[in-house]
Amino acid sequence: MKEALRVLADLVTEGVIEDYAIGGAMGATFYLEPVVTMDLDVFVLFKDNTSLLPLQPIYEALKKRGYLPDEQLPECIDIGGTPVQFLPVYNPLLEEALAHATSFDYDGVSARVLPAEYLAAISVQTGRAKDKLRVQAFLASERFDKNAFAAICSAHGLVCPVEEGLK
Repeated sequence: MKEALRVLADLVTEGVIEDYAIGGAMGATFYLEPVVTMDLDVFVLFKDNTSLLPLQPIYEALKKRGYLPDEQLPECIDIGGTPVQFLPVYNPLLEEALAHATSFDYDGVSARVLPAEYLAAISVQTGRAKDKLRVQAFLASERFDKNAFAAICSAHGLVCPVEEGLK
């Protein structure tokens, strides 16, 4: 994953993307116990978000570096053995989450990660069974700010599955 993080930083420096942050299951592992995941979900922000093919500049820049689609996960690009799925920031919740991204040290390399409370809110918004389990794991975590989570859910019109007594 270190190589993927270095490449992401290069894409920002070169202006291919404006900003990025790790989300999904891999993002959650910065706050919770690791879970099995197939790829690294990276939410990206573009200066020009009017393109019908917003990911094309990323794919072209990576192809020039020799990074190609992953054979097992064709929606991902294999960067140093890590399948990376690029996802454009597509709604106000993701925009806000990206604006609050936190930098972590990952084995000497900086990794921008969506905050736990936003990862949980995105999981509520997505609503898949595995996302509901992730929300429950966050709610059980001592490092999770349930009040901030509830405020984020409220601000974005999401039903907040908080524990009894929070409100």
